[in-house]
Amino acid sequence: MSDDKIIESSEYKEFLKLIKERIYKAQYEGLKQVNKELINLYWYIGKKILEKQEILGWGKSVVINLANDLQKEFPGMKGYSSSNLWRMRNFYVDYREAEKLAPLVREISWTNNVIIMEKCKNNQEREFYAGMTKKFGWTKDVLIHQIENQSYEKYLLNQTNFDQTVPEKYRYQAKLAVKDEYTFDFLELGNKHSERELEIVILNNIRKFLIELGGYFTFIGNQY
Repeated sequence: MSDDKIIESSEYKEFLKLIKERIYKAQYEGLKQVNKELINLYWYIGKKILEKQEILGWGKSVVINLANDLQKEFPGMKGYSSSNLWRMRNFYVDYREAEKLAPLVREISWTNNVIIMEKCKNNQEREFYAGMTKKFGWTKDVLIHQIENQSYEKYLLNQTNFDQTVPEKYRYQAKLAVKDEYTFDFLELGNKHSERELEIVILNNIRKFLIELGGYFTFIGNQY
């Protein structure tokens, strides 16, 4: 058999499908892990800002000062603007006692979290849109459209059937729920980057994370 022969058998098609599904899963899991670290960082910063305000009586100026100093240390990263730092504080304030929302918000992008936090009236509505964004991989524009279309209110009136109407072919759009420009900002990657650069940054964080866990885990290899 020639090595360059094109294989078109049903077995090969099943094999290709299997590999593609594994790639989709790996992409999603990688994005999800980085996104969770980003949200945890923003949660921590928001918590610390609030604590200093409550203990030391600092006003809103602490956010401005902190933004200036962080932008000097991490130039070009818009994640540390004064407006975004203030969102981090509000993010922590709004969700610190929300048992259902606190883990859920770590499963969607920061941009989508901000939209939900600022456009929804209560935690029940926020939980609905966060859950739907995670499940169906809503982009920023789709999420805004759904909120403006009052999908939550229609859902309460039992006028929607999301599970039945979303085609299976969109199941991999879950990646979009955590794919965000803030993620690459967090990793200090520019708008233009190679897949190899992204892989290296993610792997470096995995190694650091496993080292902190002690001797119970082993990193076998990124191509394993």
